[in-house]
Amino acid sequence: MKDILANLTAQISIFDIIDVLVVAFIVYKILGFIKDSRAQQLVKGILILVAVFLLSGLLHLNTLNWILRSTMTVGIIALVILFQPELRRALERMGRAGILSERFLGDKNKAKYVVDAFVDAVDSFSSTRTGALIVIERAVSLGDVAENGTILNADVSAELLGNIFYKGSPMHDGATIIRGEKVFAAGCVLPLTARLDVGKELGTRHRAAIGITENSDAVAIVVSEENGIISVARDGRINRFLDTKALEKMLLSLYLDEEGDNNGILSFLKSNGKSKGKDNKTGGSENA
Repeated sequence: MKDILANLTAQISIFDIIDVLVVAFIVYKILGFIKDSRAQQLVKGILILVAVFLLSGLLHLNTLNWILRSTMTVGIIALVILFQPELRRALERMGRAGILSERFLGDKNKAKYVVDAFVDAVDSFSSTRTGALIVIERAVSLGDVAENGTILNADVSAELLGNIFYKGSPMHDGATIIRGEKVFAAGCVLPLTARLDVGKELGTRHRAAIGITENSDAVAIVVSEENGIISVARDGRINRFLDTKALEKMLLSLYLDEEGDNNGILSFLKSNGKSKGKDNKTGGSENA
């Protein structure tokens, strides 16, 4: 037994170990990405087809086996088509270099000023039940989305946000895009999520917030016009029933994340005491 183990270890080099670790890491990340997206259901369907194909070969079901084999010849093209949204999102994540604008890193005073403006505006919107949708741009540019709105490029302030989302304003129905410490654009039309598991009770603002965070790494803040509830969307998921203290803490962790680790925001939102049970999922009971 010792001789067998000695022979095996002698044939394994450090590069073989690195190779196995790299492959294992890639597989782990792919499985994690699939688990957190709708691709999970598609993968289950593909695995079922593969199992049926292997079983048909063992049982000599020649016709079924031939059909499945012929189908698999174009399987790669079919997979690219089926997984196009997921592949695009994965490649975008790989290309992200960091979050937000580097101008905030270490500048606590500027970050605190911008966050206070957000919190004051959202608190006012919530109290008066003014519908609002604020999108904070991060590493993925939202310039193409801003083009369908009105470019402002003005300093962030609670007064400016209040004027934008005032019900008499021509831009109040659209989304406002924040770039760094600037209100980059307002009155923007966002892509709506195509997910089927989103609650039918959620309105257009919430679906737009989910949609833009599915297609980018942006963070979207939503205030319900019906009941003033504050929600935050990120990575295609929406967390609702936040208060201004929770919002302030989340925004500060976003703007002052010096190491570019965005896991802190997600873990904070998941642990927020006000978001429990069904209300912490995408398909809750709140209207826009």
